Amino acid sequence: MLQMIVRRIIFGALTLLLVATIIFVATELLPGDAALHILGRDATAENLAAMRERLGLGQPSYLRYLDWLGHLVIGDLGTSFGTNMPVAPLVADRLWNTMRLAAFAALLCMPLGFLLGVRSAIHAGSVFDRSTGIVALVVASLPEFFLGLSLVFLFAVQLGLFPAIAVVRPGQDAVAFLRSAFLPALTLALSMIPHLVRMTRAAIMAELTSSYVETSVLKGVSRSAIIWGHVLPNVLGSLISTSALILAYLIAGVVVVETAFAFPGIGRLMVDAVANKDMPLIQASALVMSAVYVVTNLLADLFAVLASPRIAEAR
Repeated sequence: MLQMIVRRIIFGALTLLLVATIIFVATELLPGDAALHILGRDATAENLAAMRERLGLGQPSYLRYLDWLGHLVIGDLGTSFGTNMPVAPLVADRLWNTMRLAAFAALLCMPLGFLLGVRSAIHAGSVFDRSTGIVALVVASLPEFFLGLSLVFLFAVQLGLFPAIAVVRPGQDAVAFLRSAFLPALTLALSMIPHLVRMTRAAIMAELTSSYVETSVLKGVSRSAIIWGHVLPNVLGSLISTSALILAYLIAGVVVVETAFAFPGIGRLMVDAVANKDMPLIQASALVMSAVYVVTNLLADLFAVLASPRIAEAR
């Protein structure tokens, strides 16, 4: 167990190093000039040169890369080009908003997705199972921005129940936040429920071919009792891994939804940073989102091993 944890931590650290390198190279290849964006088109050549020097853009790329990595090791994410403020507090504030949105979406999608997946497995081949599969496939094929716009049209325009734009302010009470974040959270939940239903059903159906299930059937145990009492505990590890992937996506893959609803999360922060050519903010946002994904998967592996001894033996 300890060896597996150490191995996974080392692998996660190497993954983040590779991701950090890719992020730095990608930001270097972005078109445009940060100094020109800050000073405007009327800036003189001397002013542009001075601004590039102040931003540290005059150094060779490899030196800036090493300097960036050195600051990352001590927890310094740099200073924003646009606001001249430390990046870490900006990213932390937006990450907190995104995590609250992801938790809200997870509360909406995970219980429903698991229950629908289990029910589909219990009634495999029935009208309910086939209907659920078709609906899940249709919903999964719809782009997130289309789902979001459809929900805005229904709940904001037609019914007037929820705001079309997510208004999130510091010190906002929980009820106001939940009301503002309901439509983006529901959009994320609807985009994830089909995958959760299909993965849950597939895991259960695969386990139903086991010999102990055949023995239970011969003893006259009902299919529902077999799934709830015997199959689910054995597939709990894979379901935890599936949930972790979904949770990681809800935190690190919300760029489209946050942009569509103007939600002040880390995904929207990165989009704004790209538009403003704010390279330290782009790099920090992308790296933090990647770190969340890696850490979430690491925790999922640990919980999966604890929940299923067979996984621990396999590893």
